[in-house]
Amino acid sequence: MIDPNVYKNVMGSFPSGVTVITTLDDDGEVVGLTASAFSALSLEPALVLFCPNYSSDSYPVLIKNKRFAIHLLSADQQACAYAFARKGKDKANGLDWTLSELGNPLLAGATAIIECELWREYEGGDHAIMVGAVKNLILPAQPAEPMVYCRGKMGGLTIAA
Repeated sequence: MIDPNVYKNVMGSFPSGVTVITTLDDDGEVVGLTASAFSALSLEPALVLFCPNYSSDSYPVLIKNKRFAIHLLSADQQACAYAFARKGKDKANGLDWTLSELGNPLLAGATAIIECELWREYEGGDHAIMVGAVKNLILPAQPAEPMVYCRGKMGGLTIAA
């Protein structure tokens, strides 16, 4: 039997990027979640995956809408990461966002944004494995320092030029 606390400590020792996945609910409000379980999956076709907890408030909306934007957060977006990590509504209050041509809410300041349509969903224990078909890629005019998560802390990753 694997001790859940030891499992969390071991997995938390692996640095990962931090993402926020957004979509709109039926009332046109921004919903979403923070996830570090994200990965590129395939180049042909272009696919990515992320793994939301089934208990997330946003999971049912993501499944219903079948479209979403994945924001690769910059080091300056800790407030955004924490806002979308909590339960409840109004996660985007006070955050700068616009609506894309594909109908996804886009948060300002990310290192990159990947707009997707749901391609497949798989069971993964207490998390879903959601695979998105990439429909649009957005890079900022000025590159931003990426955010990383490790051992329960978020911070910037300075990349040598």
